[in-house]
Amino acid sequence: MLDSLILIGLAVALFVGFNIGGSNTGPAFGPAVGAGVVSKLLAGVLMSVFFFLGAWTIGRRVVDTLGSELVTSPGVFTVETSIVVLFFIGGALFVGNYAGVPASTSMTAVGAIAGLALAAGELNFAVMGEIAVWWVVAPLVGFWVSVMIGRYVYPTINEWVAITSSEGSLVELDRSGFIPVPRTGPNTSWREFVGTLTLVSISCLMAFSSGTSNIANAVAPLFGAGVDLNFLILVGSGAVALGSLTIARRTLDTLGNDLTDLPLTAAIVVALVSSAIVIGLSAIGIPASFVIIATMAIVGLGWGRATRTATLSDGLRGGDDATVSVGALAAEEAGEAAPRLGEEDPEDIPSASDLFDPATTGRVILMQNLVPVLATSGAYVTFWGLFRFVW
Repeated sequence: MLDSLILIGLAVALFVGFNIGGSNTGPAFGPAVGAGVVSKLLAGVLMSVFFFLGAWTIGRRVVDTLGSELVTSPGVFTVETSIVVLFFIGGALFVGNYAGVPASTSMTAVGAIAGLALAAGELNFAVMGEIAVWWVVAPLVGFWVSVMIGRYVYPTINEWVAITSSEGSLVELDRSGFIPVPRTGPNTSWREFVGTLTLVSISCLMAFSSGTSNIANAVAPLFGAGVDLNFLILVGSGAVALGSLTIARRTLDTLGNDLTDLPLTAAIVVALVSSAIVIGLSAIGIPASFVIIATMAIVGLGWGRATRTATLSDGLRGGDDATVSVGALAAEEAGEAAPRLGEEDPEDIPSASDLFDPATTGRVILMQNLVPVLATSGAYVTFWGLFRFVW
């Protein structure tokens, strides 16, 4: 009977891992896909490889400790309760993935576990409160840092970097010699090559970070039930790879194309801001919701780029100079000078909707809050009924 339950648990864990791949590939590689640097297929492959590396190295530590702080008594984790928790995690994530919105795996998993612990009277409210505070603060930090960069610094960064995606391959093999040698493409500048490597490297780092924390969301309950950890990591990572190569295409579209117009330089900014915050939270032991942070960084940069205004003195004087200006925010030509606030040509001012899509943003924010609520409330109601009327 126990073996049958473990098999069911493994099947549900596979479902959770599949949806983790769908949820986390978008925030990690959405900027690179949106900038045309990597294809969706390559993004899925890179996500699979670096997620596994993170899970196999640091991730096993998270698996070992998950549930020891949120739940005051680890005894509430049985094979039966683990199956139900995993079911609500996977089901809620699937709702977000189906809607094309990458939901937070950490928030969803912690919510489902918190629902179990609350129903059993075993929830550590102090730990839950600390995590919840950081989940509110971190996305706001990412949003406003990105707004400030987009509004005040982005044109200058673009003047320095001025990266564009040229036509043709980024790298080609020179087969003129005995051994093929990789060389930059015929239209590839060294600036584009270095910038592209930087963006892809940051995306891979985010995938690695996802593996260190999110593998536990799929397999930790079964590890507590006595299943071999190495086997669980292999199974969980395989399920994540399948999700990254299939359902993640919807979230890659949302974060790479629909949310905001994202040239290569902007993609690097978003990836740097997001990864810095995620690594900082991980260093202090907070389960980082990098899906939310990355999304809000994209929203913040798009909004900041779309709301460059006149200088303060012009605004105080009023008149025609006090206009909303987003001109030259995508200074994509090498050497193009960045105009000061309020000095752009009005004819060059695109509409804000060209850089920031409020409708898509509203859908993203709604679903990213709805998915964890579904997991938390579903787990609580289910376990409340089971503890009182069945067990």
